[in-house]
Amino acid sequence: MRIEAVERRPAGRIGSSAQNWFIPTDLPRPHPLRRRAILAAHPEVGTLIGHDPLTAAITLAVVIGQVLIAAVFGYLGFSYWWAALIAAFCIGAFANHAMFVVIHDATHNCIFKANDANKWVAILADLPNTFPTAMGFRCYHMKHHSHLGDYNYDADLPSRWEANLFGKSVLGKAAWMFLFPVFQLTRLGRLKGTVPMWSRWTFINAGCVFLFDLIILMCFGPNALFYLFASFWFSVGGLHPLGARWLQEHFTSDPAQETFGYYGPLNLIALNIGYHNEHHDFPDVPWSRLPQLKRMAPEYYDGLKTHKSWANLLLTFIFDPQFTLYTRVDRSAGR
Repeated sequence: MRIEAVERRPAGRIGSSAQNWFIPTDLPRPHPLRRRAILAAHPEVGTLIGHDPLTAAITLAVVIGQVLIAAVFGYLGFSYWWAALIAAFCIGAFANHAMFVVIHDATHNCIFKANDANKWVAILADLPNTFPTAMGFRCYHMKHHSHLGDYNYDADLPSRWEANLFGKSVLGKAAWMFLFPVFQLTRLGRLKGTVPMWSRWTFINAGCVFLFDLIILMCFGPNALFYLFASFWFSVGGLHPLGARWLQEHFTSDPAQETFGYYGPLNLIALNIGYHNEHHDFPDVPWSRLPQLKRMAPEYYDGLKTHKSWANLLLTFIFDPQFTLYTRVDRSAGR
C-alpha cells in the first residue's frame, strides 16, 4: 500500500527515490494556512480553544488503575512475569499510551491555564512509565509544530543513521519499531534551538518517577514494576499496534499531504490522538474537543486521506518495501 495524498497542491521538489533520502520540499507548513482559513470560514471554532480540567481526573483514575493492576502481579510474584507481559500488551499499553496523550495535552497547556499546573499533571501521567519522559517531551515537542518536517529542529524525523541502518529491510524496520523509545532519545542531540533539557522541572520529573518506581518495588515487588515497564514499552513501540500511530501521523510519500489522521475506535481509549490534522491546525484545542472541530469544518478534513487501522499500518510499514524511514518530508532538504 503506497501512501498517497488526496489533497493536491503544487508539488515540491521530490527526489527520484524516497528510499535513499528524505523527500525534500519547499512547500510551506500546511497547518497554519488551514488554521487561518478555518477561522475565517468558521469563527465559531475559536470557542473550542481553551482547557479541559477533566483530563486531570482521567489521569488520576488511570494511574490508580495501573497501580492496582501492578499490585496484583506483584502479589502473584515474578514467576508470573509472562502473565504481566501479556497484561501489559493487552491492557497496560493502552493505559500508558493514554497517559502519553495527557503529557502531550499538558505540553500544549490544554488542561489548566497555569503552566505549572499542566506540568504537575504531566508528571502524574508520567509515573506509570517507570522512566521520566514528560519534561523532556515538553522541551522539544513545540519545535515539532513550529518546524514540522525540518530535520534540524523536528525530533519526529528519524536521524539519518537510523534510516540508513534500520530503515529499508523487514528485520531492520521491525527492530526499529521494537526499539522506538530508544531511538527517540538519541535524536535530541542533533536538534537546534530547543529548550535546555536540564532544568528544575526535569529533575522534579525524574525524582517523582524514580521515587514512584521505588515505592512500587518496595510495596509490591519486582513483577509489579516489570508490568509497568512493559506497559510503557508497548505503549510507544515494542511492535505493538499502538506504535503505528507514530507512522500514521507524518509518514508520507508526497509532500502534498504530510499529516494523516486515524478516526477508528481506538481513539476512545487513545484520547483522540488520531485526530492529528485537527491537532496540528489547532494545538490549543484540548483532545476532548477535536471531534467537534472536525464536525465544524468538514470541508477542510473530510477530503484528506486517512489510515483505517494502526495494526494494518504497522504490518504494511514493516513488509512493504515502498516504506522506509526516509518516507518523510524534510523541509531543510528542500531549501
